[in-house]
Amino acid sequence: MMSFLTKVRASNPLVHNITNIVVANFSANGLLALGASPFMADAHEEVADIAAMSGAVVLNIGTLNDYAIESMLLAGKAANRHNVPVVLDPVGAGATAYRTEVTHKLVSHMQITALRGNVAEVAHVLGKNWSIKGVDAGAGDGDVAALAVQAALKLKCVVIITGKEDVVTDGTATFVIRNGHPVLTRVTGTGCLLSAVVGAFLAASGGAWLEAAAEALSFYGVAAEIAEERTRLQGPGSFQAEFLNQLALVTPEVYAARSRIQRLEQ
Repeated sequence: MMSFLTKVRASNPLVHNITNIVVANFSANGLLALGASPFMADAHEEVADIAAMSGAVVLNIGTLNDYAIESMLLAGKAANRHNVPVVLDPVGAGATAYRTEVTHKLVSHMQITALRGNVAEVAHVLGKNWSIKGVDAGAGDGDVAALAVQAALKLKCVVIITGKEDVVTDGTATFVIRNGHPVLTRVTGTGCLLSAVVGAFLAASGGAWLEAAAEALSFYGVAAEIAEERTRLQGPGSFQAEFLNQLALVTPEVYAARSRIQRLEQ
């Protein structure tokens, strides 16, 4: 069976990003390296039109303002009308009341296809407390998989919680992904780019949201592992460049040999 990675590269899906100013360039370059086509636009006059013709819409609240929020609402609603998958990255939800409020507004005014965040962010989308510092999750206590399932059932979407191990669930089936490397946390925007990559995989999935999201997480982790191996003595700057290389260079065969995805029994 053709992998979702192969489908992404064959179809070159258009991924509409309304994202934050810190990561826009990195996200665009990462999507290009993968084989997708990024569209970075937030003008109210065109976001609905762009969303309608895209393969996926990725909404990232990293640097918030009222204009961006309205752009996200317009794009998300247009995506829903045209059956385009929507990925929401609730950066820093729980860090401030404003971010939490905006996240709740977005999930209540559109149907999202996938929610991608750390455990604290996802917990705060559900109205639960979890320690958070800035936009990073604290250690906290609790069952991450159970939290992900609860969120998926409530929001009726795929939920992705990233951390040392990643959890992906639609509330019925749950996968744990054990690919990746801690050096990802030393390069800003790697989580944001991951959300964009999930969008590309969903765009090429034919509606197999859960399986495509799980493969996106595992593929991303494999690319990070290989990049770290090749730049271990050089530091995070070299890692970042090599990581972009590996998003382009990892083949379906290399991915299959290194992928570590486990389905949990529920």
